[in-house]
Amino acid sequence: MKFTLSFLLLALFAALCLAAAPQKQVIISYPEDTPQYILDQAKAEIIKAGGMVEHEFSLIKGFVAKLSTKAMETVQALGSSNGVLIEEDQTVHTT
Repeated sequence: MKFTLSFLLLALFAALCLAAAPQKQVIISYPEDTPQYILDQAKAEIIKAGGMVEHEFSLIKGFVAKLSTKAMETVQALGSSNGVLIEEDQTVHTT
């Protein structure tokens, strides 16, 4: 009985881990002439999909977000006519 309960709990935990969509941290930027409502729409879609906006830039039109692949595809489609650029957030090294 004890073994069965442990096994069921382990199976439930594994299923929950696999069900959660993996998220990536990315930088999303737009050309300077992009209307603000486009950025607002993209941020709303990210939040609606369970992601989060981590940081908003003031010098460029863009932000850092943690989002799923599906949300990334939605943002890409919304900004395709505005030249959206989505790149993985990573450390830059110089030599």
